[in-house]
Amino acid sequence: MGRNIWRKHVLRYLQITLGCLLVCLGFNLFLIPAHLLTGGISGVALIIYYLTDLPVGLQNLVYNLPILYLAYHVFGRLYAADTIFGTVVLSVILDATHFLVDWSICSDPMLNAIFGGVLAGIGFGMVFRANANTGGLDVIAAVAKKYYSLDVGTVVFLLNFFIIMGSVALFGIEFALFSVVSIYVTAELTNRVAAGLNREKSIVIVSPQAKAICSDIMEHVHRGATFLDGRGGFAEETKSILFVVVSLTQVSRVKTIVDHHDPQAFMIVSDTSEVSGKGFTLDCESYEDARRKWQQTHEKQQALANTHQRNGK
Repeated sequence: MGRNIWRKHVLRYLQITLGCLLVCLGFNLFLIPAHLLTGGISGVALIIYYLTDLPVGLQNLVYNLPILYLAYHVFGRLYAADTIFGTVVLSVILDATHFLVDWSICSDPMLNAIFGGVLAGIGFGMVFRANANTGGLDVIAAVAKKYYSLDVGTVVFLLNFFIIMGSVALFGIEFALFSVVSIYVTAELTNRVAAGLNREKSIVIVSPQAKAICSDIMEHVHRGATFLDGRGGFAEETKSILFVVVSLTQVSRVKTIVDHHDPQAFMIVSDTSEVSGKGFTLDCESYEDARRKWQQTHEKQQALANTHQRNGK
């Protein structure tokens, strides 16, 4: 057990380190050569770097010191330890790979903004998926949410807005607009990687034929389903509602089944992430095995009921 725990922690910190490496590659290969900015404390560090040539990683570490202190006193030792690790690793790798800036592998500022944002977004997403962070505005936003009930996304957006306005004043509107593209791409990829790239689809089906639809889904799609009780808003009649979660490739099969049983069925298909349980993160028995067990249980219950009935007579 102890060995597995240590292995889990080692893999987690390796994931954080790899994520930080990808972020630094995005910075040094694409963003810095194009004189673009990122959001957060690193954005401030880049502004100072463009003006004074002070190392970006060192700046990032120094500017995060009061934030790390805040993280320790507000959220505790474990949160602070992960924040310190992420911040230090990012800062060290950022300066260690700074020589990549001289490569200038791309001269188009839009391509630099996109590919720099993609690498940074994937890297940050890997860090967040490991339940860690790299300090900066994320900690400030978390504190604002805890004490003032402010939305994290709103706080980060406002702080980044001031950074972009500083970029406009120093470097002009064109560089600021390219930086906005980079920040957007970074945020979008960060959210997708942190939430999981393998997103599933949740389907809600309202139909009088819900029972037949459910049977076909379990038999032919091999997904479990759940019945929900509902009532119409106009006539207040009872509604049969079926809820099922499937993979992207299984959506068309579910639609075919629903259309076969009830072309007038009301159906909603939505994106779903972080799905866990049987059939997704846990092994699930086949439909045939589950059906066989259900039949055996049903037969035993029926036999027991018959026995009680005979004894009662």
